[in-house]
Amino acid sequence: MKKLCVLAAVMLFAVCNLWAQLTFRGKVVQAVNGRALSGANVRLEGTTLGTATDSDGTFLLKDVPAGEYVLRVSFTGYETVRKKVDRSNENLFFEMSASPINLNQVVITGTGTHHRLKDSPVPIEVISGREIQKAGIVKIDEALRMMNPSFNFSTNAMGDYMTMNGLQNDYILILVDGHKVAGDISGNTDLQRIDLSRVKRIEVLQGSASALYGSEAMGGVVNIITESPKEKINLLSRTRIAEKGQFTQNLSADVNAGKFSSHTSYQRLQAGGWQLSPYETDTKDPRGYKETVKQASNRFRSDVFNQKLKFSPTKSLDIYAEGSFYQRYVYRPVAAYNYEMSYQDYTLALGAKYLLNKRSYIALDLYNDNFENNYNYIKDYQKNKKGDVVLNKRQHYYNANLKGVFVLGESNKLSAGLEYRDDRLKSPEALNNEEKSAYTLSLYAQDELTLFRKLQIILGLRYVNHETFGDRVSPKASLMLPVGAFNFRVAYAGGFRAPGMEQLYYEKVKGSTISIGNQDLKPEISNYYSANIEYIGHNFTVSVNGYINDVDKLIDYKYIDLTDEDKANGIKKRRMYVNLNDARVKGVDVNFNAYLGLGFTLGGGYSYCDAWGTMDKGTEDEVRQHLDRSIRHTGTVSANWNREWTGYRLNINLNARGQSSRFHASNGVAPGHWLCNLTTTHAITCLGRFVLEPTAGIENLFDYTDDRPFGVNYATLSPGRTFFGGLTIRFK
Repeated sequence: MKKLCVLAAVMLFAVCNLWAQLTFRGKVVQAVNGRALSGANVRLEGTTLGTATDSDGTFLLKDVPAGEYVLRVSFTGYETVRKKVDRSNENLFFEMSASPINLNQVVITGTGTHHRLKDSPVPIEVISGREIQKAGIVKIDEALRMMNPSFNFSTNAMGDYMTMNGLQNDYILILVDGHKVAGDISGNTDLQRIDLSRVKRIEVLQGSASALYGSEAMGGVVNIITESPKEKINLLSRTRIAEKGQFTQNLSADVNAGKFSSHTSYQRLQAGGWQLSPYETDTKDPRGYKETVKQASNRFRSDVFNQKLKFSPTKSLDIYAEGSFYQRYVYRPVAAYNYEMSYQDYTLALGAKYLLNKRSYIALDLYNDNFENNYNYIKDYQKNKKGDVVLNKRQHYYNANLKGVFVLGESNKLSAGLEYRDDRLKSPEALNNEEKSAYTLSLYAQDELTLFRKLQIILGLRYVNHETFGDRVSPKASLMLPVGAFNFRVAYAGGFRAPGMEQLYYEKVKGSTISIGNQDLKPEISNYYSANIEYIGHNFTVSVNGYINDVDKLIDYKYIDLTDEDKANGIKKRRMYVNLNDARVKGVDVNFNAYLGLGFTLGGGYSYCDAWGTMDKGTEDEVRQHLDRSIRHTGTVSANWNREWTGYRLNINLNARGQSSRFHASNGVAPGHWLCNLTTTHAITCLGRFVLEPTAGIENLFDYTDDRPFGVNYATLSPGRTFFGGLTIRFK
């Protein structure tokens, strides 16, 4: 009987322990002055459990299953703090020291797994949301242009032509939280779909990354990580007004109710149109130009709505569902055009992540992106009547990705996955109202090894089966060796890009030129080599990266002979997509950040890019020329001063970009120029849970404009010196 009682007591104690719940309550303050730090992220590592500090710096985590944990507290601009906990504690106290150069933030894009920025075996460039806000920037293209010298944008009626280190938009993969921003306008991703107010950071991976991300990533990857605030209620309104009818409004609402959270946002962008010159180029006029009403920048309005729901039923499982809706309308002068343009897009995503243990997990993501472009006729033209809405192009993208990350001891991490994607294109005018499609099935694996406790080695491989082009294999290998305050990195990556739907099947007449696809195209392949050295000090960092990217079977237009039917229909040029010979891009990127003391920080970068291609343009001899839209020299500088008093914080930011001339194969080069922006932000923090942030500033401080006639390749579409003001209201 006595033994039975003891056994019952032991079993009762075990059951109680099994169902025991822990509670963690504490406070987070700034180490320098003891002030409460509101909005700091508090998370139990290796679980889905987390919260954020309240306006007085306090936090509460309750109903935590019994066990041993590491409680991590992080906040942008501060050193991350960790503390081991294994029992309930309601008196936890964390002091956070300011980090003028934040290298402890976690990045994921370089390897597909989480690393601290300074420990990433693949070099990653990061633009933080806080830096974007300090600079007063409201559009993603402006953030990339003004804050990273590797990027360039040239704009015309069809959209923003983005290049990164000499390679155009077709070779750059744009992701939002790991999901591809699919659909394009003449090969250019419509970046206005991205709500910049929700951006936590932008991670930039340069060079081929096909082994990790597949076909589009021959030139690099831009991964936009969005915010998911942990406060119980987080409301934000950001309004910005500038000259030329420019207006931006952002609204967001976040609710965290234990295991369930909701994140909602809305963005409106609009601007009036403007001319840079009252003339346009005209070869028939003896002067070479004529008067025009055409505008370098057309009037537009756009709206984007995002909703994400997240449910964490256990400490090991996260389930999410999200979607977005976007629409944009571009107005054009009736006297010069027959139609205006409208764009619509909606996305849907479902996914789940299950933690096998504190460091290993399995994740499933299902994603669908649907992008559509229409012509809205503003007068009768040919068979179309005023008011008609005619579909130009509709694109559907479907993706399913099953991925696992497995930690095999202290020095080995294995990632593996299976991905299926389906691309579909419908364009009545160019494809005879047919829908074209192609699927891709991929298997990928990556092993991260650490030898001798320092040397990090990454080996990766992706096998691709493409519906049209068969089997392809893309490898990658990288190595990182830290020596004192220095990191040394070398890498090789193979790239692969299948021709797009338009390049295969398109046939369209525009003006007197007919453009046709080519079903005999071969995939483009590349070999990317890089070497990086990085110095990391407490108040100063500098990184130098040299690279070579060799691209073979480059796809471009080639002019071919006119047919008799072409001549009868007034066609003067016929061009077809073909595989040209090759291209080589080589260059050096330098980036630095420094804390100068007394609230002053200085950062910037320089990019040297030598991009050449050997092209067969239909002449007797091959032509070696700069890659279209490439720039040899680019530099950016950002100077910031921040000072805080009781209840008030002032930030002054000066952001500048300079570049040499931009090469264009037609219509001449775009001249080199400098642009400089000045922004002041005034945060009123003494209103309890409310924070008010008035902003005021000047774009294009030195009033540079490219006032050449319409039709040239403009250096910039800036209308000149522009004053702006705004107000941000936060409630937590």
